[in-house]
Amino acid sequence: MEPATLQMKLGTAIRARRIALGFSQDSFADRIRMHRAYYSAIERGERNVTLHTVYRVAQGLLTSVADLMADARL
Repeated sequence: MEPATLQMKLGTAIRARRIALGFSQDSFADRIRMHRAYYSAIERGERNVTLHTVYRVAQGLLTSVADLMADARL
């Protein structure tokens, strides 16, 4: 699978979970202490994020990295 496809799948799963929890992009980025523009690029699949960043996002979404990856079907 192409890296861009992986990033898009992960970004889509992150966006879906954030919306389900009722957070705006701004409020969620503040929650995890990440710049809104950087976080937005993650959701759009434009960033090749580190495992540490995925962990931070997963914690903010009240889930595990494993569950987030499963949601993304990775």
